[in-house]
Amino acid sequence: MSLARLFLLPLILLTGSCASVLASTPPAPKEQGFVIAANPLAARAGMEVLERGGSAVDAAIAVQAMLSLVEPQSSGLGGGAFMNYYDASTRKLTIYDGREVAPAQATAGMFLDPAGQPLPWDQAVLSGRATGVPGAVAMLGLAHHEHGKLEWRSLFGSAERTAAEGFVVSPRLGKLLAGDYAENGAPDVVAYFRKADGSRMTAGDLLMNPAYAAFLRRLAAQGPAAMYAGETAARIVARTRAAPLGGSMTMADLANYEPVKREALCRPVRVYIACVPPPPSSGVGMLQLMMLLERTDIASRGPTDPQAWYLFAEASRLMYADRDRYVADPAFVKIPVEGLLDPAYVDARARLIGPVAGPAPAAGQPAGALQVAADRTHEVAGTSHFIVRDAAGNVVSMTTTVESIFGTGRMVDGFFLNNQMTDFSFAPIDEAGRPMANAVAPGKRPRSSMTPLILLTPDRRFAGAIGSAGGNAILAYVGKSLVAAIDWKLPMQEALAQPNLVARGARFNGEVTKFSPEMLSALRAKGIELRPGQGEDSGVHGVLIRDGQVDGGFDPRREGAVLLLAR
Repeated sequence: MSLARLFLLPLILLTGSCASVLASTPPAPKEQGFVIAANPLAARAGMEVLERGGSAVDAAIAVQAMLSLVEPQSSGLGGGAFMNYYDASTRKLTIYDGREVAPAQATAGMFLDPAGQPLPWDQAVLSGRATGVPGAVAMLGLAHHEHGKLEWRSLFGSAERTAAEGFVVSPRLGKLLAGDYAENGAPDVVAYFRKADGSRMTAGDLLMNPAYAAFLRRLAAQGPAAMYAGETAARIVARTRAAPLGGSMTMADLANYEPVKREALCRPVRVYIACVPPPPSSGVGMLQLMMLLERTDIASRGPTDPQAWYLFAEASRLMYADRDRYVADPAFVKIPVEGLLDPAYVDARARLIGPVAGPAPAAGQPAGALQVAADRTHEVAGTSHFIVRDAAGNVVSMTTTVESIFGTGRMVDGFFLNNQMTDFSFAPIDEAGRPMANAVAPGKRPRSSMTPLILLTPDRRFAGAIGSAGGNAILAYVGKSLVAAIDWKLPMQEALAQPNLVARGARFNGEVTKFSPEMLSALRAKGIELRPGQGEDSGVHGVLIRDGQVDGGFDPRREGAVLLLAR
């Protein structure tokens, strides 16, 4: 598949709520460029591109290439991504959907055992069936075709050199390698991280990846076709078809992959316009959460007020009930986006927030909703997020993932393959025979919690961006950070450091040790028994433009960096 072929693929153009744009207006002569990413080496790779005069998309490609090497537990070229792109000259947003798709021979019951029961998670996640057709590279290729300034072949040098010369295993990667995860026992993971004496690498060890360096050289020379045809594509197919539970991916699946351009979904949030990807992303849930919170007095409270955290938890539960029920791939299922965001519907949902937490709330019935079964998708924490602004003021807010730690644990040409097919519901129907909106189907994109968000001023100038890692908890992580930064007016770094609280269904998880005993007691009195859980694994990166200055932050739970481009 040639590079020209990739960009001539028909694009699915979806309507949204940000269709009207201002006439072309030149930005300020020179904006303060920046890169915010989860790893200093990745941030530096992006900054080097900006310093050479590259665009935000150029820098994003360099960041992703480096993340695939130094943060392979979170994202990579074998995975997928959503990019929210802001064009400063037109003040227009474009969503680039690089979500993986199910192979053409995928079946609704592919994650069921012979008795018709869902496979155990650890078995499914390591299977060849778990890998969807990777989309990140094709999506980045399309975005570069439309917004790149530097040549594609010039964007991979930092990652290629680092792969060949080696990098120091970071504390976070070392910690995850020592964890009790099924993927850590996968043969490719064991081989890749094995030292000469047979022991597993730990933080501080030097890790080289010559196979990845060689692939980057071919990717630089051949363009995205290096992933979707030829020797790498053949190895991807072979690796996914290998036991146990081999998948059905073919060379045709890879050759036929199409990134999708979508209209951003936008709504007013406080003094801003918040814009997110539409389904199959969960951006509609993010907007609904903020709209619910606007109907409370959370903004007049603060991080030491138990009522503020209670309101956040209850609004989160209402949002998740709706998101879990209705969001899926809009090419296969009708999604009631407008109904979910209708002010009258949000008013009615907000009135369900009472004085104390009750049983898990049920999904509502927004206008346009179909009768679908309660969702049973098991979505794990993972993923990475980064933000780039170039000197012209163009911005990329991008969330990228291979799903769980090291994806399926299967490696090709120095990068891990995703396990995104496990983001589908394992069961296609419920006991009553009602279909799951997020069931597997050939060519379908699984629902995603990835929500790269961009904030605009009322006249559609760039005002900020935010996004996170964390599986289904992404919405809670981003929501908490927005409340802390916008409503409580905390500096971005301090906002991201606020404790995480993830309230979904009957569960209240979070960073128990970061809340005071008094706060935990007060929440308990309101029906919220906070327990440790997924709430520790956020990876939020955010920025607000305050009085013309860049207020950027990285999640202190990870190893991020905020780099500013010299004016």
